Amino acid sequence: MLLRIFTEPQEGANYDTLLRVAKATEDGGFDAFFRSDHYLAIMGGSGLPGPTDAWVTLGALARETSRIRLGTLVTPATFRLPGPLAITVAQVDEMSGGRVELGLGTGWYDAEHTAYGIPFPPLGERFERFEEQLEIITGLWRAETTYSYTGRHYTLADSPGLPKPMQPGGPPILIGGFGAKRTPRLAARWADEYNVPFHGIEDTGAAFDRVRAACAEVGRTKKLVYSAAQTVCCGRDDSELKRRADAIGNDLETLRVSGLAGTPAEVVDKLGRLGELGAERAYLQVLDLSDLDHLDLIASEVLPQV
Repeated sequence: MLLRIFTEPQEGANYDTLLRVAKATEDGGFDAFFRSDHYLAIMGGSGLPGPTDAWVTLGALARETSRIRLGTLVTPATFRLPGPLAITVAQVDEMSGGRVELGLGTGWYDAEHTAYGIPFPPLGERFERFEEQLEIITGLWRAETTYSYTGRHYTLADSPGLPKPMQPGGPPILIGGFGAKRTPRLAARWADEYNVPFHGIEDTGAAFDRVRAACAEVGRTKKLVYSAAQTVCCGRDDSELKRRADAIGNDLETLRVSGLAGTPAEVVDKLGRLGELGAERAYLQVLDLSDLDHLDLIASEVLPQV
């Protein structure tokens, strides 16, 4: 199983902090550094010093790293128009030497939209816009001549479809979520990877099965990667575990059930259970970005066993 480090910078992290974590991710042998795409703190903190833009950050990290994959989990379709987003991601892909992945979703956090003046349509319209964006972005990347599109929410006429990403056909598309109908359908049609965020083993398995059924229904033959995101809290003993859980304001026993919490052996065991469900990648949500020893512990005692 590939382990990826996933950060939540809206809770309070400037670029220098993210750079340190990204370099520790690369030095530790992890597969990728991903970040959320939010503009407002979600977990009750101050969010100081304030948000950083996801794709500005990834563009900079593309030049500061050499091996790890880079991406969002996930960019809201409400934040950006599809044409400019296709340009941005293609540019960062070239800047990274072809290491970028685009996680894209409907957007869900209404408060950040209100705080920064971003329109927040009803859920049904957000899904419509999301699906149109998937078609437009991939269409722009793959068009051999000009690209045009007419939809309910977006219209493009004779776009040159430039720049092209470095990765043939464009960066992999990640779709995440737990919805029972629309999400599996979209994942089956558009995704290279389907991610279940922050659910227990049984619920994650059920979500994977729904997407597998949707893939079978549309006759999909292209491989789909299945993955899970989990909050990680790893320690050599109970005191170290409690210290790390307290630092992120989480109850340790709750984390043992709902996340990846425990000794390295316990974390390896739960990753194994996710692997039995078909997960090929795990996104380790690291909330205390000052604790680089946490990453070192996972790199030395968990990563080699998975």
